[in-house]
Amino acid sequence: MNISVTSEQVEQKYQQYHKRINDALDNCFTNNTPESLYAPARYILAGKGKRIRPFLTLLASEAVCGSSVNALHTALAIEILHNFTLVHDDIMDQADLRHGRPTIHVKWNTNAAILSGDMMIAFAYECILHTKTPRHCELIHILSDANITIFEGQAIDLELEQRKDATITDYLDMISKKTGRLISASLEAGGIVGDGTSEQLEKLVIFGNKIGRAFQVQDDYLDIMAEDGKSGKVSGGDVINGKKTYLLLRSLDLATDSEKNLLQSIIDNNGISPERVPEIRGIYERCGVLDEARELINADTEAALSAVETLPYDEGREYLKGFALKLMKRDF
Repeated sequence: MNISVTSEQVEQKYQQYHKRINDALDNCFTNNTPESLYAPARYILAGKGKRIRPFLTLLASEAVCGSSVNALHTALAIEILHNFTLVHDDIMDQADLRHGRPTIHVKWNTNAAILSGDMMIAFAYECILHTKTPRHCELIHILSDANITIFEGQAIDLELEQRKDATITDYLDMISKKTGRLISASLEAGGIVGDGTSEQLEKLVIFGNKIGRAFQVQDDYLDIMAEDGKSGKVSGGDVINGKKTYLLLRSLDLATDSEKNLLQSIIDNNGISPERVPEIRGIYERCGVLDEARELINADTEAALSAVETLPYDEGREYLKGFALKLMKRDF
């Protein structure tokens, strides 16, 4: 049976499930003492999260003929794990704000942030155990593997900050671990709760890996192409801050010698003045990395959609595909 869903239907389901996820998150961490342990966890979950990962968990369960209702506890585990990583990332980055609000280590202190983050990991596993499924071992393995892989990605990211010779291969390995693995784990876990087969789980993982990479490369692309003041971005914020991105590292492979010297100076000096952003954008255009990035984004998106084409529940599969397209348009 051929079923298609509209962008409006995808948005409606997203809003419905977003509310369901948020309502359930509001009932987590209800203990009041010690306040310094539970209050920070409630605080970060009350932020402006888009809940992309738990939404994918619910959609994946439906796409293999399972129930989104039964997958809710697993979806909560995924979202809590994601927020735990944000707490610790903010500490390591010494970030003062997240979504316009003080970070936990700023609002409380570093010790409270570390303890609260650690507690969130344990709570995520407890959520998994509340899922009605005979496949708890598989779910716990996925959560553990995702944890370890994210930690590897974060360690690679920290190493790359110190390296002057980072390559595009290093960067893609880092984003596949730090960003991509939790997205693929979100889908894989949903597939298990829906009692998917090993073949179906493999397709969901491919979908997650491809969409995760496309989303991150697109983020790099949008940063340099952003207009100041739109979407809260400063045009070229990544190069201003000396961040190693797909565009910067790939340009080092393709640019002329004189252009490479300028690009390398961004890395060597941990950034560049805002006035020189148009010059860097011009290099990206001349050496073709903007076109290459768009081609990679489109190819990964198409590969993701193709991977789930044979999932059994037509409507669930089409919502999954529809949300992937919505995600890449950044229109939610």
